[in-house]
Amino acid sequence: MSSLQTSPALQGSLLALLAAALFGLSTPLVQRFGAGLGPFTTAALLYAGAAAVAWALRRPPAREAQLRRGDAPRLLGMAAMGAVIGPVALAWGLQRTSGSSASLMLTLEAVFTAILAWRWYGETLDRRVIAAVLLLLAGGVALVLEQGLAGQVQLLGLLAVLAATVAWGVDNTLSRGVADRDPGQVVLAKAALGTTATLLVAIAAGEPMPGWPAAAALLAVGATGYGLSLRFYLLAQRAFGAGRTGSVFAFAPFIGALGAFALGDRSASWLMLLGGFLMVCGVLLHLAERHEHQHAHEALAHEHAHTHDDGHHLHAHAVPPAGAHSHWHRHDPMQHAHPHVPDAHHVHRH
Repeated sequence: MSSLQTSPALQGSLLALLAAALFGLSTPLVQRFGAGLGPFTTAALLYAGAAAVAWALRRPPAREAQLRRGDAPRLLGMAAMGAVIGPVALAWGLQRTSGSSASLMLTLEAVFTAILAWRWYGETLDRRVIAAVLLLLAGGVALVLEQGLAGQVQLLGLLAVLAATVAWGVDNTLSRGVADRDPGQVVLAKAALGTTATLLVAIAAGEPMPGWPAAAALLAVGATGYGLSLRFYLLAQRAFGAGRTGSVFAFAPFIGALGAFALGDRSASWLMLLGGFLMVCGVLLHLAERHEHQHAHEALAHEHAHTHDDGHHLHAHAVPPAGAHSHWHRHDPMQHAHPHVPDAHHVHRH
C-alpha cells in the first residue's frame, strides 16, 4: 500500500487544498474582471468556463461510475445553490465590500458544510472538529464587526458573501451524494444547468454585456477556479467526506486574501487580521485530526472508481485490471482497525 492509501486524510487534504488554491485565487479575479457587470452575467460566464473544462476532461465510462436518472433532483439542487445563488450573491457582494474581507468570509462555508454533513450523513463531529468550527465562526464574527464599522454598504456586501457561503455549504453537502460518480459528468451537468439559468435571467434583466477581454478573463477564471476546483473538491469528498473536505477547503479564503493584497487591496485592519488568525487556527486544528479505532463493515454493494490495494476491495477479476476502474461490486462483512475518515466505506456511527 502506498502512503497516500494508508492515509486517506492526507490524500483528501491534498486534493482539497488544490481545489482551495484554485478557488481562492478566483475571488479577487472575479472582483476585478466582473467590475461593472451584472451578477447573473458574471455567474453565467464563470460556469460556462467550468462547463468547457469539464467537457474537455471527459473520461472513458469504464474508469468512473456514470450519473443516473435518480441523480437529477440532487444535481438540480446543486446547480440552484452552487451555480446560481452562490456565485450571484458573491458577485453582488464583491462589488460592495473589500476583496480581502470577502475572501476571508468565505471560510464560513466550511462551518455550514461540516454542520450539514453531520446532520445529513452522520459524519463525526468530535471535540477537535467542534473546536475548529467554533474558531472559524469566531473569525467570521470578527469580520462582520470589521465591515460593520466600515459602513452600511460594506456590511451589506459582506452579508451577501455570507449568503453565498450558506448556498455553497448546501451545495457541498448535496454533492457528497454524487462524489462517487464521474466528477467530469457532475461538473458538466451542474455547470450547464447553472450557465443556462443565470444567462436567461441576465438577458431578461437587461444586464450589460461584457467586452471580449472581460468575458475571456471570466471564462478562464471559471474554467480553473470553478471547473477544475470543483473536480478536485469532488475527489476530495470521495476520499474523506463532506465535512472534512469543507474544513480543508477553508484555506481558499486565505489564498484569496493574499491574491487581493497582491492586486492592490490594502484594506486590512486589526479586526480583519484577528478574524484571519482565528480562522487559520481553526483550519490547522482540523487538519491535525487522526481518527482510528476498531470498526465493523457491513455487507455493501455499490459502484465507484476503486483499486485493489486499499484493504477494502478484495473481490476477484478474471483478468486483473490495471489501475483505477469502476463496476458494480460487493463488500463482504469485515472488522479491522486503521486510520479512516467518513468516506463511502466508513459511515458507521460513533
